[in-house]
Amino acid sequence: MTGFFKAITIASLVLAAPAFAGGDADKGEKVFKKCKACHMIQDDAGNNIVKGGKTGPNLYGISGRVAGSLDGFRYGKSLKSVADSGLAWSEEEFVSYVADPKKWLQKTLDDKKAKSKMSYKLKKEKDAANVWAYLVSVGPS
Repeated sequence: MTGFFKAITIASLVLAAPAFAGGDADKGEKVFKKCKACHMIQDDAGNNIVKGGKTGPNLYGISGRVAGSLDGFRYGKSLKSVADSGLAWSEEEFVSYVADPKKWLQKTLDDKKAKSKMSYKLKKEKDAANVWAYLVSVGPS
């Protein structure tokens, strides 16, 4: 019987592994200091969680939000096309986007001419996953 429970435990951990694949919010907060040159995190009531730049959109509540859809922000043509498709931000899409925004847009839109207004790249996947975890942690419950 002991072997049976051990096998079940191991199988459960293997199946649950993707749930633990996310980043570390504390590390993401540190990495986000680079992002705040262009992005702020401001809640719906106007309270600054992170006072940052306005070159990029407010990243509060990004999880599940349709890409390129924040009211009042002037997105580029390519990101507006993504918004029209209804694609919502997930960890996977975010991590891929911030690694190379132009490449992500070209692949997502199947358009080699697609461009991004975001020039900064988070090339380390773990940094991007950590920033995502941080953004989710400070977003709406």
